[in-house]
Amino acid sequence: MKVVVINGSPRMGKGNTGMVLAPFIEGMEEAGGEVELFYPDKLDIHPCACGQMLCWYGTPGECVYKDDMQRLYAAIRSAEILVLATPVYIPLPGTMQNVVNRLCPLIVPELVERDGRTRARFREDVAIKRIALLATGGWWEKQNFEIVVRIAEELAENGSVAFGGAVLRPHAFLMKAGGKLTEDGRAVLEQVRTAGSELVRDGVMKPETLGAIARPLVIEAELRERYNRML
Repeated sequence: MKVVVINGSPRMGKGNTGMVLAPFIEGMEEAGGEVELFYPDKLDIHPCACGQMLCWYGTPGECVYKDDMQRLYAAIRSAEILVLATPVYIPLPGTMQNVVNRLCPLIVPELVERDGRTRARFREDVAIKRIALLATGGWWEKQNFEIVVRIAEELAENGSVAFGGAVLRPHAFLMKAGGKLTEDGRAVLEQVRTAGSELVRDGVMKPETLGAIARPLVIEAELRERYNRML
């Protein structure tokens, strides 16, 4: 099973997103996934600025910009699982937002109504069967991820594919102390590895696994006080 992972963190493999993503990829590979990892910050990806929707109605399935996004198109078309990995900013890093916007050529505008919403589907030459999310953040609560989760869910809905779940790690920086993983940090990453295996093996990650990954590592008031001391 081929998996394409897009890590939109500006820190690429060195940040908290990369720290959590590494065992997730290991888990997918252990379950038989063939994983290809991309960093948008290493690529030349032009922002989408084609309001005429030429990729739908002018040159169907083809983006007018011939930049490094063409490499991603080729990889995504042949993958069964697409994983979006990102830190939560407001809400996405700029390069990650560019990638999401530029996925439009992979969708055919054959519109249907489903559960009160207008939906489309991926083109016939796109093998994607499910989309999953992995996101890290600095604030305490999981609710801070809601917009990013909805972006991933909506992409799956508009492609008419399954959503495999969201690996969410709030206050991810507390998984380390003095540059080394804490006991809690190691326990979280072991659950992340399990989630990766579940995604490839079962097509969906178990709620109890995702809950263990997202569990609080400190009380809310303590974390907010820590942030406020930096003012």
